[in-house]
Amino acid sequence: MGILKDCINNNNIDSIPIWFMRQAGRYLPEFREIRSKNPNFVELCLNPKISKEITLQPLKRFLFDAAIIFSDILLIPYALGQDLKFEKNFGPKLGNLNLENILNISDKEILEKLKPVYKLIDITSKDKILKNKDLIGFIGAPWTLLVYMVNQKSPKKTLNTDIYKNVNNKYLLEKIIYTQKLHIKNQVESGATIIQIFDSWAGLLEYKYYDKYIYNPTQELVNYVKSLNVEVICFPRGINCYKEYCDIVKPNVISIDYEVDPALIAKEINIPIQGGLDPKFLLLDKKEMLIKAKKYLETFKNHQYIFNLGHGVLPETNPENVKILVEFVKDFK
Repeated sequence: MGILKDCINNNNIDSIPIWFMRQAGRYLPEFREIRSKNPNFVELCLNPKISKEITLQPLKRFLFDAAIIFSDILLIPYALGQDLKFEKNFGPKLGNLNLENILNISDKEILEKLKPVYKLIDITSKDKILKNKDLIGFIGAPWTLLVYMVNQKSPKKTLNTDIYKNVNNKYLLEKIIYTQKLHIKNQVESGATIIQIFDSWAGLLEYKYYDKYIYNPTQELVNYVKSLNVEVICFPRGINCYKEYCDIVKPNVISIDYEVDPALIAKEINIPIQGGLDPKFLLLDKKEMLIKAKKYLETFKNHQYIFNLGHGVLPETNPENVKILVEFVKDFK
């Protein structure tokens, strides 16, 4: 059992556990070197040997307590037969949505496409660098995947209103949830010790639709992960009702974004908390960065807390700042 699990289960731990979203990524020169030789991002995610190397790169540099697999939430639409590519300076582009084909695709076809991810988890979980550390698998939340599949690109601040109007999206959502369960099960069976659910676009949804698109679908997946005896972390980025979310969805851990007041979270929520620090603070000088970090450490001093960011590491982040911050957190008493 890793220190993340110990923290979640309220076991005695010697230091605050720490890992970062996108800790394996563009801020590391060793990742950029690999990326320059592998321009097709989807193919890179589906290369177990190279993805393992990328997954473990940050653990070779820093005292992180967990690895998160190098993969992408959009491999679910890809597995369901929707074309997927990533364009430089644009992001993901998804192909036309053929609902009939998606609804009729078989489990065998889905798992065949995702098999490299499970191979990645299997070979990574056996690496000695992960001794006493957790290996985090993940999925995108149903709402966020629905947004990508219908919008066919990153929505940023604009949303295709067909999501609300099209009755067929009920069937698409059901297929997404079913496929996510397959993906979760195979990740856990391959060696993932924790699952995180990323609801990256939760903040775009009108509150009146929360039950239909966020609370009920995510709760179904949380219950499924728990049925596999694995802890589940939820990251509903951009919502302004974390307490209500926790009361309804009931994750083992709630991961907070950088726009929420940590003091309010500490007061209102009694389950383990993760994250919160603005990734832009890692671009500050050492002294200012550590002042910002200490605020979170002090706020959650008497709470089960996993130190993380309120979103992913920014590409322009200096790895030296990551090293300084990780050591500061590990030494904090």
